Amino acid sequence: MYCPPLAGAGGGMKDNLCSYNKELQPFANKLRKEMTKAEACLWKYVLRAGQMNGYQFRRQRPVLTYIADFMCKELHLIIEVDGITHDTKLEKDELRTVELKQAGFYVFRFNDEEVLTNIQGVAAEIKRIINEITSLGNHSRGITTPLIPRRRGTHKSHNGRER
Repeated sequence: MYCPPLAGAGGGMKDNLCSYNKELQPFANKLRKEMTKAEACLWKYVLRAGQMNGYQFRRQRPVLTYIADFMCKELHLIIEVDGITHDTKLEKDELRTVELKQAGFYVFRFNDEEVLTNIQGVAAEIKRIINEITSLGNHSRGITTPLIPRRRGTHKSHNGRER
C-alpha cells in the first residue's frame, strides 16, 4: 500500500505510513482515553473491529500535524466527529480538511448530534462512502481526489445549514 510521504523537519521527504506523526502520539493516547460520547458511540457501534465492510479503522490517529478522529489507512479515509467546540473553529477545520486532502486523504465530517441521534444513518453514509471509494479503484494508490459529494440533506454544518 502506498501512503503519501510526510515532509521531514529538514525539508526533505521521507516515506511514512499514512503520514503518521510520532510526535503527536502521547496526545493521541490521551484523546483515545477521553473520547467524546459521540466518538465513543461511533467507534463502538460502527467503526470498531472491521464492522465497516471489513475495513480496519484506527481512532485518534496522528496524521500530518493533526490527530484524526478515525482513519482507515487502506482507504485513505478520515472520519471526523465535530462537537460544539468546532463552531468556533470552522476556518481551522477547513484548512485541516484541505491539507489532509492534499496529502491524499478522503475527509468526511459528521457532527455530534448527527452521530448521537442517527447512528444508523451515519453508518449507512460511511458504508456508502466506502463503497464509492472502493468502486473508484484508486484507494490504495494515494491519489488525491476531491471530496465525494454527499447526498443532499444528509449532513448539516454546525450552524444547521446544508453543506
